[in-house]
Amino acid sequence: MTHESQFAGLALAQPLLRAIAEAEYTEPTPIQAKAIPHVLAGSDLLAAAQTGTGKTAAFVLPILHRLAQNESPTRPGRPRCLIVTPTRELAAQVEEAVRTYGRHVNIKAMVMFGGVGIQPQIAQLRKRVDILVATPGRLLDHAGQRTVDLSGIEVLVLDEADRMLDMGFLPDIKRVLALLPKSRQTLLFSATFSNEIRALAQGLLKNPAMVDVAPRNAPIELVHQSVHLCAKDQKRDLLSHLIRKNDWGQVLVFTKTKHGANRLAEKLERDGIRAAAIHGNKSQSARTRALADFKAGTIPVLVATDIAARGLDIEELPQVVNFELPNVPEDYVHRIGRTGRAGSTGAALSLVDQEEIGLLRAIERLIKMPIQRVPVDGFRAAQRVAR
Repeated sequence: MTHESQFAGLALAQPLLRAIAEAEYTEPTPIQAKAIPHVLAGSDLLAAAQTGTGKTAAFVLPILHRLAQNESPTRPGRPRCLIVTPTRELAAQVEEAVRTYGRHVNIKAMVMFGGVGIQPQIAQLRKRVDILVATPGRLLDHAGQRTVDLSGIEVLVLDEADRMLDMGFLPDIKRVLALLPKSRQTLLFSATFSNEIRALAQGLLKNPAMVDVAPRNAPIELVHQSVHLCAKDQKRDLLSHLIRKNDWGQVLVFTKTKHGANRLAEKLERDGIRAAAIHGNKSQSARTRALADFKAGTIPVLVATDIAARGLDIEELPQVVNFELPNVPEDYVHRIGRTGRAGSTGAALSLVDQEEIGLLRAIERLIKMPIQRVPVDGFRAAQRVAR
């Protein structure tokens, strides 16, 4: 089979197939195969897909195809497509994808986000821009200064919409939506379909196609799962004890809240264990540094919230610890799927207190198997946990 043949079945224009072949992609991922035909057909789309599934190309390729097929005269600073992302690094990645796949078509892209000077962006907006990739805050700054005109938007993409809601961007998104034409194609991508996402989709999408791809997680059979039942106030001491006793060199620890992640990392540091916390409130540079130190092995413990961990790509992570169980059982599967990848086995350990027994049972129902309870010497399970 040629490079192009598998993508050619998706009816993309020849210049795009050429760029795909040059990037050495041979076959579409499941999200690409499912989403691209809907986007080409012009329908609205609600897609569940996590980072790492190839979702960016799933909307970038068909959008490039559609804009290149019907070139319309554009005024400077009046884009035809708007892609909104929660973070700077995602915005930069998406714009890079647009350049990579669009190198043989006459489409101009631009990225804008906060934290850098606004003047170079204003200068760029004085030229032609077809596809604008932006974070919500800086986009609204430009809209307020009238340096960008959103009246010509034909396609809107909300990427990682669940993260945007988690980061408190809903009011900003609503203000952006008010500036867009009513008749447009809207694509919403989210890793999870929470009630909030469903509500947003309902108000935003017209008769959307629905696409759901299984997350790129390890099969659960490859992950050795166990539970330590313990009192809530013993969890931090127990975790320190386990890290030392097992000599864990690389362990990802999940907490429910940003505040909890900070407190736990500080406690471990006080116990003489190098640890860093990553979450939405941390600056991008702090997150990047913490992840680099963790991958390099200089910091053995990374404490993260579910949202912060979503974009982490750590190959062959040996150990995951649920310091607190997630409220949504599916999130447990996402968390432990970060270990045991690439065919290697991994271990996932959950510290469960009295109040979390109900969550534990919900997880066991979802994965259709009981998780082994393992006692630890010197740490008692909280009372009344007998089943």
